[in-house]
Amino acid sequence: MTSKALAAAPFFSQNSEGVFVGNDPARGPWSADHCHAGPVTGLAVRAAEIEVGADKMLCRLTLDILRPLPLAGLRVAAETTRHSRTLATTQITVHDLDNNLCALGTSMHLVRKDLGPVPTAPVLPLNRAEAVPGRFSIGAGLHDKPYFGEFLDVAYPPELGLKPGPKTLWMRTTTLLEGEQQSPIQSLCALADCGNGISWNAAPSEMGFMNTDLTLNVHREPVGDWHASESISHWHSSGIGMSQSVLQDEQGPVATALQTLVLHPPKG
Repeated sequence: MTSKALAAAPFFSQNSEGVFVGNDPARGPWSADHCHAGPVTGLAVRAAEIEVGADKMLCRLTLDILRPLPLAGLRVAAETTRHSRTLATTQITVHDLDNNLCALGTSMHLVRKDLGPVPTAPVLPLNRAEAVPGRFSIGAGLHDKPYFGEFLDVAYPPELGLKPGPKTLWMRTTTLLEGEQQSPIQSLCALADCGNGISWNAAPSEMGFMNTDLTLNVHREPVGDWHASESISHWHSSGIGMSQSVLQDEQGPVATALQTLVLHPPKG
């Protein structure tokens, strides 16, 4: 049986003017006309990685989501703000076709070294072989168009399932861009922006929990195409929340992801 992710179109196609046009897998659950921020984060990482070059690894990305991200077209650019022997930083912009600034980000990259074996914290890796296939954690979108969650391969540790609260989810996604091999960190971005959708404390029909940003800290490039997120969301009566995730491949942890959440009850 062909997997949903491998059978899906890439998240984006790029037209002759350099505009990234979203395909169905890039569509978010909240609006039929706008992207899930995870694939757009992949475009931001791609721009920063191209700008800095392969001798340094992207270790931190912070992306502020300032307005909805149209499927119809996005322009993504990165500009170096510092580049030394050890460290590089960039500023990343995402504009829509009307030149509105939709997202603004920064990245930090560190030089790659070969130190040989070094001591690190012992962590028992998650076991994907024990995970049970399932649907994406928030189920259907709030519209009738195909969306991000329908084009994923998903699996859960058997004791967790889809109940509210902290959860662990394994995910395999489609590729980022038509005709191009994505980098390891680009492949992690869609999952990184799913912490709020994995660890919801009430269903989307009862409470909206969109994120306004994403900070991704990477300490090792992931391997393989299956990645896991151990996620927890903290919600408060102020209408503000946070999602916190540890991202892993089949060898162990590779990154952490943080999202600031804006909570809003459904319109009556």
